[in-house]
Amino acid sequence: MRLTTKGRFAVTAMLDLALRDGNGPVTLAGISERQKISLSYLEQLFGKLRRHNLVDSVRGPGGGYTLAKATSAVSVADIIRAVDEPVDATQCGGLGDCLEGERCMTHELWTNLNRHIYDYLESVTLADLVAAQQAQAAKVAVVRDSREASDNKAAVA
Repeated sequence: MRLTTKGRFAVTAMLDLALRDGNGPVTLAGISERQKISLSYLEQLFGKLRRHNLVDSVRGPGGGYTLAKATSAVSVADIIRAVDEPVDATQCGGLGDCLEGERCMTHELWTNLNRHIYDYLESVTLADLVAAQQAQAAKVAVVRDSREASDNKAAVA
């Protein structure tokens, strides 16, 4: 089982948007450039995200997209569902007809795995992802600053 690029790119694009929340509309061209995702692909994804009320579009000069809900109110599962991305470990789409109309011996195992995956994705919000990104950026800044301080000391000595 794997999550395809559709789901991964949708989550990445929504995180990019969330990191810029409160600074006005964000253009898809900007997200495309920063995240290296095709602009036409983003247009398709954001059409779906807008129809599921996860983003709002702002037309005209200075337009783009904004979040339609607070970051704490949007789960990763919401985003994946919005772009029609099934996360399904069964081979039958969860229908129970794995072997020509009958359940395979491991059907319940894969069904339970699906439930755990969705529970986890439901528990992770955009706010969680934003906080993790900000913590990572702060850690990188501390390392960079300490290296610069060391370089300055070495240059003075």
